[in-house]
Amino acid sequence: MPSVFETSSTAIPITFVTKSGWDAVRESLPPAQRQYAAASAYSAKPGGYLALPAPDGTIAQVLFGLEDEGASSRDLFRPGALPGLLPPGTYRFANAPHDARLAALAFALGTYRFARYRKADRPEVRLVPPDGVDAAEIDRIANAAMLARDLINTPSNDMGPEELAAAAQALAAEFGASFACTIGEELETNFPLIHAVGMASDRAPRLIDIGWGDPAHPKVTLVGKGVCFDTGGLDLKPSSGMLIMKKDMGGAANVLALARMVMDAKLKVRLRVLIPAVENAVAGNAFRPLDIFTSRKGITVEIGNTDAEGRLVLADALALADEEKPDLLIDLGTLTGAARVALGPDLPPFYTNDETLAADVARCAAKENDPLWRMPLWPPYDAWLDSKTATITNAPSGGFAGSITCALFLQRFVEHAGSWLHVDIYGWTPSAKPARPEGGECQAARAIYKVLSERYA
Repeated sequence: MPSVFETSSTAIPITFVTKSGWDAVRESLPPAQRQYAAASAYSAKPGGYLALPAPDGTIAQVLFGLEDEGASSRDLFRPGALPGLLPPGTYRFANAPHDARLAALAFALGTYRFARYRKADRPEVRLVPPDGVDAAEIDRIANAAMLARDLINTPSNDMGPEELAAAAQALAAEFGASFACTIGEELETNFPLIHAVGMASDRAPRLIDIGWGDPAHPKVTLVGKGVCFDTGGLDLKPSSGMLIMKKDMGGAANVLALARMVMDAKLKVRLRVLIPAVENAVAGNAFRPLDIFTSRKGITVEIGNTDAEGRLVLADALALADEEKPDLLIDLGTLTGAARVALGPDLPPFYTNDETLAADVARCAAKENDPLWRMPLWPPYDAWLDSKTATITNAPSGGFAGSITCALFLQRFVEHAGSWLHVDIYGWTPSAKPARPEGGECQAARAIYKVLSERYA
């Protein structure tokens, strides 16, 4: 994606205003512009936009409203609405928004359009980078976020396991990373849970494996849920629940976005990316409730519900990752409706027993405007996973604490990693917000990238 940033001495200024500061800004305007603002009934409400004319009919400057400093509902991505409002041209920030770096990132993210199937021209706007803002870093993050959005927004007929693997392979090739894919009999033998979930589809399941970086550097492994479409299996979802299940590979999309950031920034890590890519379909050979499978780790798993498939495919991938004893093991997946009930679509929960890592994630999530909320790996609930006929069940009865029990299930497959982080993302924006159009979304990747860049720059 071409950069939104450029240098120009004739850039049109964008003046950020708040309700409390509007009077002072208005009085500083030339009389004609002040009169135009009054005639337009401009009030500096958040998101309020007004282009003020110059005497020659061009745009002299743009006014854009932000929340007052200290307002509890401040949206630091509010400037991301500007690309959809501004006429073509090059612009600059005439004064400081609440956070210039996040405003510049929001501006870049606000230019995103998904145009694979219908014309959707990207806004023809450019921004002079604010002083002190690293434009290359903003481009790095924005391009990765747009990769995640593109992958999630692509419908499942064009984004099955094979196509997801092709996207991962293209990313690996771009950065000189290794790429491997386990499929067929080898998958069935070595990754039984991945194979079980995907075996009913005529689109073969597979395990994607990317490697990059100096082997002498700390080992960081990323695992992303790649369920390219989820019918729910024999525990079939209703049509309303199936409608946006093209996004069920959002964990994989966001892991690839995070990997892009890491490789592009040349962080000092030995990176591994594992993506179990499957389609949870319905057919005569689909896995069934109360079937039992022996996982890669040797743990036997009873199927309590075929719609709790994401934790199954992640389990085998996590077991493989854990065998190498990585310094840091991270998994992302669109896993539980329980997380959405508890925290909604915008605030994914994360889980870890590493207190330092938890503090770093929470701090970086707030700093990057990439919200995350810590939830507990509550030991008393671990017994809920017990099965009468296998080691564990993938779906405890009762329905309580669904996101926590999912995390506890995955924890059973992580034993040797130095630290483990699990994030239960949604990967979708239900209704458009500044810089965040409706559709596939990059969640958690920016916050985690900030943690990694602080540790391994």
